Amino acid sequence: MGGVNRANDRTGTVGTVGGVGGMTGAGAGANLLALRSHNAALVLDLLRTAGSDGISRLELAERTGLTPQAVSKITARLREDGLAAEAGRRASTGGKPRTVLRLVPEAGHAVGVHLDRDEVRAVLVDLRGTVVGERRAALDLGAGAGAVLTAVTEAVRATVTEALPVPVADAERSTVTEAVRAAVADAERSTVTEAVRAAVADAVRVTATEAARMTATEALSAGPLLAHAGSLLGVGVALPGPLDHVRGVLHRVTGFPEWDGFPLREALAERFGVPVVVDKDTNAAALGLAAGGEGGSFAYLHLGTGLGAGLVIGGSVHRGARTGAGEFGHQVIQLDGPPCTCGDRGCVEALCLGAVARGDVEEAARVLGAGAANLVGLLDIDVVLLGGRTVAATPEAFVRGVGAVLGARARRTGEDAVPVRVAPGGGRVVAVGAAQLVLGPVFGRGDG
Repeated sequence: MGGVNRANDRTGTVGTVGGVGGMTGAGAGANLLALRSHNAALVLDLLRTAGSDGISRLELAERTGLTPQAVSKITARLREDGLAAEAGRRASTGGKPRTVLRLVPEAGHAVGVHLDRDEVRAVLVDLRGTVVGERRAALDLGAGAGAVLTAVTEAVRATVTEALPVPVADAERSTVTEAVRAAVADAERSTVTEAVRAAVADAVRVTATEAARMTATEALSAGPLLAHAGSLLGVGVALPGPLDHVRGVLHRVTGFPEWDGFPLREALAERFGVPVVVDKDTNAAALGLAAGGEGGSFAYLHLGTGLGAGLVIGGSVHRGARTGAGEFGHQVIQLDGPPCTCGDRGCVEALCLGAVARGDVEEAARVLGAGAANLVGLLDIDVVLLGGRTVAATPEAFVRGVGAVLGARARRTGEDAVPVRVAPGGGRVVAVGAAQLVLGPVFGRGDG
């Protein structure tokens, strides 16, 4: 996607859509501020993909379609905000050597949370998506909203404060008021953290008397993540669906109908004091895999305590008109089969998990392959990726079994067999993808 040139482009902030740093495309009637954000996001993404080798301003102009003057203004602001830095000089075909720029990964962070039925995993990633902190804890998704919110809050706070510790001296002498003032000052200087500035202001709910007697250390243990507001862009949360990812509201989560209608995003944003995004676990994983370099159209099949799919079609996560796409585990493939937790019978999930419970991994893989063959036939995807703890226990057996079913289908149709691979990332794939729900819009990737 190319940049949009304007005569006096001064590079605005990376704007906010749906509560997180986001993008508004030029084709949607964007105003000048959004266009500035669009251009800054394009440049940031090119800096990210260039890696430590960096990229010159001339190359940025060529690849974005922006004028050299616009690129110079954008990169100057990014350097001022600490998001970009010089990475040396590169020989030129003519004239003086070109200065190359690189992204500063530690200038911003995002938290990704995988909220599973029996475990919560939180990771902290930098702007390149590299994991710099992680925390896992047991969880019972059926224990009630209060217990689940507390477990998620503790996991996130521990992950952030361990990986991004506040200097002890600063914490001891800083009151909450001072911590907030510093956080807002940081946000005032930053293009990317404009959303965080508003979130910090909204999150302050202490009186002047309380602020005077609370240190920043106490605030970190009891309230929002104020001391990290300048660096922490937001929290992405991924969990089993169905849910409304736009509003951050859960629907009748399979096996846990008591969550129906719960405003999870709103509840967590109030606790954290930073923007929160919520999506299905499989969608988040698919987004993370696409951001990590998996191209084309693919299906990510996640087999753990349940079974679901994340679909990437033409490079974008496909969520469906009502954000319900990917309920892969609840396609019926055996009429009058065993009952499923969704209330139907003969679902792929019920058959697959039933075979796993009996210790028949080959049968589980065959059933999973039957469901995957349906997806391949419907969507004509390029590759099937497998993940989740059940797959991780015997990955070769699942790749072999699913591949055999897809191979048999290819022989019947005369088409090339769709390859089957284990998704990279292991047990972190969903949590890391959840962090990309926050980072994606910062780099102009609208799927986030």
